Amino acid sequence: AMPVALTDALHARSSGALPGDKKVLQRVLEVARWYLDAGLGDADAELRLASADNATYWQQLSEVLVANELARCGLAPVRKSDGPDFLIEHQGRRIWIEVICPEPKGIPADWLTTTNGVVSLPHEAIILRWTAAIKEKFEKLAGKPGRNGTGYLAKGVVGAEDAYVIAVNGRLLRNHFPQIEGISQFPFAVEVTLAVGPYAVHINRDTLATVSSGLQHRPVLQKPNGAGVPSDTFFDPRYAPVSAVWALDFDLNVLFGAGRPSIAVHNHAAQNRVPPDLLPVNSEYSASVGETE
Repeated sequence: AMPVALTDALHARSSGALPGDKKVLQRVLEVARWYLDAGLGDADAELRLASADNATYWQQLSEVLVANELARCGLAPVRKSDGPDFLIEHQGRRIWIEVICPEPKGIPADWLTTTNGVVSLPHEAIILRWTAAIKEKFEKLAGKPGRNGTGYLAKGVVGAEDAYVIAVNGRLLRNHFPQIEGISQFPFAVEVTLAVGPYAVHINRDTLATVSSGLQHRPVLQKPNGAGVPSDTFFDPRYAPVSAVWALDFDLNVLFGAGRPSIAVHNHAAQNRVPPDLLPVNSEYSASVGETE
């Protein structure tokens, strides 16, 4: 049985004010129990779920929710020691999934807390968090630059033939409403991997006629300090070991069958692709690279 500590911690997180709170708590405990009993968490998973620190709790809960989603659609995730979070086997193929729930560093508080009135979408701050999250998990796979022998590939944990998917839960980067679309109307994950920028209209200043319109190609994002951050990840050959980014926005409602945004961006240049239709997502994106006709 699970120590009372987790039950108490989750109780403390739920206000208890809403009629459904008790049901939610019960369901979260049930799924957390399943996850821990199935050995899908690290040794400190239970402590992290009981943590009062929001970032710690959400990172661990994101792993629980992703595992639950994979199991729900029959993908049977398992955990291997010192590997990425989950391994699924599909038609003789190993697919690793590494989960991250980026913290809202640098994101305006009014965006995260406002429930009424209009707040502009701080899309630049948000996509910098997506970019950092993807880079962090890429480095867990490939090692940090200049540090040989680090990373799952060098250690032989992830094999050269294995697929590797980075699952990013954007839950902490928004307020009450699930949001994974950026300024381009495409998901943030598409913007940062395929260099898709804002929709732009090119107008002739003399005649005011529209010359052209479309999405900008935006291979570089500006950090507040002026430094450039690449946003064309999947056009960077170094990222070939990354098969896809699974972008999702999961909160507790997902445990009750609520539809929540979930998309996959496939790396068209990946060494090992993930079959389309495998991950439980609403839509999938990939760039087709070729001569324009």
